[in-house]
Amino acid sequence: MHDIVFLDRDSLIANLRKPSFEHRWRDYPATNAGEVVERLRGATIAITNKVPLRADAIAQLPDLKMIAVAATGTDNVDLAACRERGIVVANIRNYSLVSVPEHCFALILAVRRNLRAYVADVEDGRWEQSTRFCLLDHPIGDLAGSRLGIVGYGALGRRVAQIARAFGMDVAVTSRSPVADTDVVQLPLDELLATSDVVSLHLPLTDQTRHMIGPRELAAMKKSAILVNTARGGLVDEAALARALTEGTIAGAGFDVLSKEPPVPDNPLLRLRLPNFVLTPHVAWASGGAMQTLADMLVDNLEAWVAGKPTNVV
Repeated sequence: MHDIVFLDRDSLIANLRKPSFEHRWRDYPATNAGEVVERLRGATIAITNKVPLRADAIAQLPDLKMIAVAATGTDNVDLAACRERGIVVANIRNYSLVSVPEHCFALILAVRRNLRAYVADVEDGRWEQSTRFCLLDHPIGDLAGSRLGIVGYGALGRRVAQIARAFGMDVAVTSRSPVADTDVVQLPLDELLATSDVVSLHLPLTDQTRHMIGPRELAAMKKSAILVNTARGGLVDEAALARALTEGTIAGAGFDVLSKEPPVPDNPLLRLRLPNFVLTPHVAWASGGAMQTLADMLVDNLEAWVAGKPTNVV
């Protein structure tokens, strides 16, 4: 009999089927750090989307055998502490291969075509006052013929490249591994930043990738370029980005993630009120189809582990 506890069930708007093995299941809509140990006491399986499971909490949970992360990113789980205890950690992979790339291009198009500025003009009544049939107060850029630079060329990066080619874009990638695709060019990061019209980030947050885009990297980009981040907020130095957007170092940015979520009030990107910056609240992953796929894969991971054939082990 396994005791399963889902610490933040409200983060997943989908149907969860019952696992096929004998179990008890408890849901909590959300869980704060001070409630983790008490709620997981006696649990053999913990499910978390974004609730942190740190070493001090794990040390107080002797019955815990598996942590099922209801997401791809595992930076909220102390993996070293889990390895020491023999706790299996499994995540969900490739569930949002449609949702995230589509959101990525929604951000790209919104910034590249200045949609935020034009919507504001309409809402302010400026179109009604125009002496012509249209307003042309903000520059509009096409994607066709421009270069998309993709940093991180996993499954999501490849899907983004596929969409980019459909728009007629040239694709360059920076990746730790050799790239076999013949329709992209692999470049070192500095060259990719200097030659791309759009730079899109698609890699995990680690000690090595934290703040990989800072003042130097932003200055290396074209003044006409835009930066898009649907991966992890900590990849970018947010204060440096705010300065770059305010001072015109780059032309714009579209972000779906911040370094701390929910954000703290003094986050410099929250205070920006610029037409060339679009910020959405970490929803790129969250189409209805993607969330249902995630829910199905989550239970698949539980059943595989109980059957002795664990999948998606981190």
